[in-house]
Amino acid sequence: MDLRGQRVVVIGGTAGIGFAVAAASAREGAGVVVASRRQESVDAALKGLPDGAEGHTLDATDEDASRAFFGRVGEFDHLVYTAGESLLMGSLAESDLGQARRFLDTRLWGAYAAVKYGAASIRPGGSVVLTTGTAGRRPLPGTSVAASLCGAMESLARALALELAPVRVNAVSPGVVRTELWRDLAEEERDGLFRSSAESLPVGRVGTAEDVAEAYLYLMRGGYSTGSVVVVDGGGVLV
Repeated sequence: MDLRGQRVVVIGGTAGIGFAVAAASAREGAGVVVASRRQESVDAALKGLPDGAEGHTLDATDEDASRAFFGRVGEFDHLVYTAGESLLMGSLAESDLGQARRFLDTRLWGAYAAVKYGAASIRPGGSVVLTTGTAGRRPLPGTSVAASLCGAMESLARALALELAPVRVNAVSPGVVRTELWRDLAEEERDGLFRSSAESLPVGRVGTAEDVAEAYLYLMRGGYSTGSVVVVDGGGVLV
């Protein structure tokens, strides 16, 4: 099975893993729709996608905007949600609850609203693929917000798989991946993180957006998978 002739909507599809999913879907013959908060990000993404790809601005934290977005998009086959700002890390004692809420607004409640307003437009045989992370399975000190999000996303995927059936709902759980999400770290700190992660992983390297995109494509194609979480972490949960 491939995605030829299908339509894939990727919220957060203008950079990182989301863009890799959109590009890989397009290579398989799918029509792709990408959405992001910033118009300049949408414009840049469309330059890297085939003719016919669509791009829209969307603030995923705005419920009315999500409702209007899916009203414009019309019918499609697969909804992929990868939207999120830089990863939020820090100790509990020094945490900023306002910042933590904003982090969850985009990653959790934005996904929730996207599925709420997009599910009715998914054609028979279609699916939803959400994004979580390995912090929920192997948390480290300073990852309490991220770990909370990951646990919530896995539970949401399972619950929606039952509620929205026969639409399939799954999630991808990336480990350390070299994307823009680490941009808030100083370059030296970021390089050190990637280096130490690569040394500890069984595969001997950190992941790329293209590595992880393969899992999203598998879940879109795989008509017998629902309520599943596919971990793509180079063996990180093992060590």
